[in-house]
This record gives sequence, C-alpha cells and structure tokens, in this order.
Amino acid sequence: MSERRVFDWLTKWEYAHRGLHDTSSYGLRIENSRSAFAAAIEAGMGIECDVQLSRDKVAMVFHDWVLERLTDGSGFVAAHDAAALRHMHLTETGDRMESLEDLLAQIDERVPLLVEIKSMPDFTIEEACAAVSNALGGYDGNVAVMSFDPRCGEWFAAHDPDRIRGLVCTDTLDHGWLSAWRTEGAIARADPDFLAVDIRDLPNNLASEWRGEDRPLLSWTISTADRREKALKNVDALISEGEGLP
Repeated sequence: MSERRVFDWLTKWEYAHRGLHDTSSYGLRIENSRSAFAAAIEAGMGIECDVQLSRDKVAMVFHDWVLERLTDGSGFVAAHDAAALRHMHLTETGDRMESLEDLLAQIDERVPLLVEIKSMPDFTIEEACAAVSNALGGYDGNVAVMSFDPRCGEWFAAHDPDRIRGLVCTDTLDHGWLSAWRTEGAIARADPDFLAVDIRDLPNNLASEWRGEDRPLLSWTISTADRREKALKNVDALISEGEGLP
C-alpha cells in the first residue's frame, strides 16, 4: 500500500449525497441533477455523484443501471449514446442527464467532488476508469474518485496515480459488493487514500484500525438524525441526505 499522501481538503467538507436533492412537492430536485448540484453549491457543501458509461464511452452522471425510475427514457444507460442520454428529462423536472464534464463545468472548482464509479463484479472496469480519468484531466478543482470495486483503485494507482482514490465499503448492502472490502488483499489491491464505509456497519475493527493510522474515513449514507450522531463519533467526513443533513 502506498504511503499516506497529503490532501487536507477531503475531511474539511460534508458531501451532499447525489447532490442536495429533494423530492417534496415544495421543491423537486432529482438526485444527480443540475438543480441538486446547484443547491449543494449554494449550501456550501461538497458533492458526491455517481458515474457510469454511455454506449459511446462517455462518463455520464447517473446512479441506476436502467433509466425508468429517474428519466422519461427506458432501457439500460449503457445502451444509449451520450447525445441521446443528454436529451432525456429527469423525472418531472426540466433537468436533463449530464456528463461528468458538464458537472465539472458547473462546479467550476467552487466545492470538492467525490465521483463514485459504478461497477459490477463481472464488468470490465478499465473503460469506465479511463473515461473518468480523461474527463478529470484538465480540471484543477478538488476531486476524488471512489468505487465499491477494488479494481477501480488498482486502475487509478497504475494509470492516474496522482488522483485521490477511495474504496467504498459495506457489510450490509447486498448489491454485488457485500463485504468485498474484507476479502483478503482487497484493500491492498485497491490501494485507497481513504475508505467510505456504510454507516450501518460502524463502528468495526477494520475501520477503526484504518482511522487509527490517521487515514481518512468517510461514511454514507447519513440519512437520519441517529445516523448523523453515530457518524460524528466515528468518521472524519459525512456523505449525507434528507434528515441526516446538518
């Protein structure tokens, strides 16, 4: 594992999970939308977003593998080119899906960004990592990449080693990466600068040992007051939404 690097910005912020989204009737801001990101910037919060590839290998800001829940489109995100995805409206709003480069232009270095690269165990992760790396190449703001997939960190360590990288960890969410971080050699292979651990799994010995070595520990998703209280006692930075916001 590489020596600890100095990047003091990471733990000085709280991060809005998928932007500062709100689905109340008063103000509809869909997750991972331009409006949600604008609200986070206005609130002085860092931003966490999800990224996956379009058919033509553009890094697009979107969480779900399929389009139906959050857009007026249908099918898999990866089945559509970026131009088509950009024309899709996010549910009941005027916002449209955007690329990672679109989001970087919107942020314009004003707040830090955590980019979660979506993956599944049977995916080829290299194309997604390369697309994200290329999008970030000309951006001077504070950005870190992270993923549940240890291969993501491994790719960045080899191909974009100066990029701050994290490993997202869970022992509760059964989505293909359950307890993957505990697999022998997973953390060493990912070579992360920080861990982002499921708040439901804290405290635990592995996370405590990590933090005890003065390595940054983040937690998600801080969505209730109880989770917020727990996180403030156990981690260095929070990824929050809803009732877990400050």
